[in-house]
Amino acid sequence: MPDLAISSWSLHRTLGPTYPSLDLDDAPRVAAYPYGSGSLDLLDLPAAVAARGIHLLEICHFHFPRTDHTYLERLRERLTAAGVEPLTLLIDAGDISASDPEAREGDMARIRRWIDVAAALGARQVRVIAGYAQPDDTAAVQRSSAGLAVLAAYAAERSVRVITENWLALSMRPDTLLAILDGAGRGVGLCADFGNYSGPDKYDALRLILPQATSIHAKAEFPDPGQPPTADFQRCLDLARAAGFAGPYVLIFDSAGEEWPHIEQMIEEVRPYLATGLSGTAHRAP
Repeated sequence: MPDLAISSWSLHRTLGPTYPSLDLDDAPRVAAYPYGSGSLDLLDLPAAVAARGIHLLEICHFHFPRTDHTYLERLRERLTAAGVEPLTLLIDAGDISASDPEAREGDMARIRRWIDVAAALGARQVRVIAGYAQPDDTAAVQRSSAGLAVLAAYAAERSVRVITENWLALSMRPDTLLAILDGAGRGVGLCADFGNYSGPDKYDALRLILPQATSIHAKAEFPDPGQPPTADFQRCLDLARAAGFAGPYVLIFDSAGEEWPHIEQMIEEVRPYLATGLSGTAHRAP
């Protein structure tokens, strides 16, 4: 049966600082402030989401102020105390499709270290970007598949699963994304993001990829702050149900307005889809 999760991105203004570098060491990470200083520390996020009845959490790599052993142990303790499971560590940088071998291998090495962070937290999975190349670049598709397969094997040894997403150039076209997944093998899952497609072909594209989805970024559009989500959100949810989706719906709030009130509206929209029994399961489910 589907479950409910939330991404730290949905609270990026509440969390405030970001730490965008993909590099890791034991020192405090260098902060940037594109969304202000924030009002909630990452260590306090598990309790905050649990108070709203959410017990699965995705954390973007750029929301970690530190990644040393002591900090990760504290964060894991906070997750456990709140009864919140870390679902996904979202690695929002790195190009495993790069044609430059040195650049590609450098990013692969950094991503392995983030997989280690996910394992230290007890996360189920990590999201790896398929690549920045153009979707008609056949060699890049092959490099992406190969890179995902290598990372999936590394992650599996640490009880973590690698997933990718319909995001950025290489994986935005459904046929290319499905080719990448086929080449990578069943060890790689898929996060299908409702909001990453737009235009007249949006729903056709979602129909093609949703049967492969192991998790969903349930991204809603709000026409104005305080107003209900647009009808697009329910239509996307209906497509997921029709595809037999049985994984976690991860709430993604990316609109103007206060974060928590809009997230609570999204919870009410998604709730009926959590209670409905499904006749099938996603093809790539583990």
